[in-house]
Amino acid sequence: MELQITALNKIYTNGVRALQDVNLSIKSGLFGLLGPNGAGKSTLMRTIATLQEADTGAVVFKGIDVNENKQEIRKLLGYLPQEFGVYPKVNAIEMLDYLAIAKGIINKKERQEQVSALLNEVNLYDVRKKKVANYSSGMRQRFGIAQALLGNPKLIIVDEPTAGLDPLERNRFNNLLSDISEDKVVILSTHIVKDVSDLCSDMAIIAEGKVLIQASPKLLMEKLQGRVWQKKIQKSEYNNYKQQYNIISTFLNEGQPIIHVLSDEHLDSGFIATNANLEDVYFSYLN
Repeated sequence: MELQITALNKIYTNGVRALQDVNLSIKSGLFGLLGPNGAGKSTLMRTIATLQEADTGAVVFKGIDVNENKQEIRKLLGYLPQEFGVYPKVNAIEMLDYLAIAKGIINKKERQEQVSALLNEVNLYDVRKKKVANYSSGMRQRFGIAQALLGNPKLIIVDEPTAGLDPLERNRFNNLLSDISEDKVVILSTHIVKDVSDLCSDMAIIAEGKVLIQASPKLLMEKLQGRVWQKKIQKSEYNNYKQQYNIISTFLNEGQPIIHVLSDEHLDSGFIATNANLEDVYFSYLN
């Protein structure tokens, strides 16, 4: 089972090149699409989900061309967009039942069984009669996954699913994504590096509509080993260090900046070698 994206291009009417010659080959399991806001991730997700068309290029899943066979793809597709609306007075059971009918699950008994099973799977069965509009952010995201799983889709797209969730809900949601990805293609579109590092065996980095790299997180981190150097500095020193070194990331420790520098040469002056992580990979490509 494979999703093949070939030479995809999209230019909006305002002249923004949202996708530029995008090529990806995505197999079963969790695939991370990592990039900053405005990188083209949502445009790509909406194109795969048949919600808009690219100007040129092709998206093919299980031998089916997305542009030419939208209805066939939708039968295989589950989609959790970045934001989704709910009816204010409808509970989880009613909402899922309605969406199941829209997905073509006509048999009432089959719908009831599937809705109950999904609510159990996303740990919402005990609040199944509560209005979805009154759910917390984390509960609503788990409900979103339940609706995306209706009809047992083989291609699942989740767009920025953990943005705004507290750490407990984010961890619960990520465990759920991991559980459902066994025999499906699950695309996780996000700007949160740790989610990709924790969950995905394959990934791509996208920026300004272009795919910068596709590989496993492990391989990308291995390529940087021995090339990342760390040093704690004063805030007032940052601009001076930026002029001298290739700083790929900066974080604070007790309010004091720690810089990560990419260099093939051994660095003295208080720098120490450090193990490269996926954030180092990410920022080295963006920079």
